[in-house]
Amino acid sequence: MSSILVPIAEGFEEIEAISIIDVLRRAGINVIIGTLTQNLLVKGAHGITIQADTPIKGMHADELDMIVLPGGWGGTKALAHDTVVQELLKEMDAAGKNIGAICAAPFALHAAGVLKEGYTCYPGIEEEIDIAGFTGDEYAVVESGNVMTSRGPGTAICFALSIAEKFVGYESAQKLRKGLLADYCASL
Repeated sequence: MSSILVPIAEGFEEIEAISIIDVLRRAGINVIIGTLTQNLLVKGAHGITIQADTPIKGMHADELDMIVLPGGWGGTKALAHDTVVQELLKEMDAAGKNIGAICAAPFALHAAGVLKEGYTCYPGIEEEIDIAGFTGDEYAVVESGNVMTSRGPGTAICFALSIAEKFVGYESAQKLRKGLLADYCASL
């Protein structure tokens, strides 16, 4: 079974984190909700507290198939400044493993030096990132090498379905999309 880490930090975007976690678990993927501290309760940007599974300290790329960062500016800044997350992102990239980020979180990928040309993010965050290859609002999900990015809360289910497709295949992802009534995720 594939294992995907979703690290959350105070100020994370709840819609994005929960959509990613829920859709991937429905797809039969082992999703690990990680925290930056020993405290497993993490408060999101809109006051919703989520209980994580484990602190991420001590995790390594060889035990994961992908890392996916939800957005939310507060959470993103924490992920961008956390040395454990930054080293794990670099380790995942060096091993050619899948990396994902949505909304503001491509900023944290940029901080680690793993964001590729050909990305999308929440409008305005590209100015904070300031590297070539921003695709604008042309696509809900953009894939460049081993990195997948998406725009924000409204694209979270499509993003999660695109990730699911990588791990469980097109037919299973289509079945899941139909069950979620996510016909608007036309890219699948």
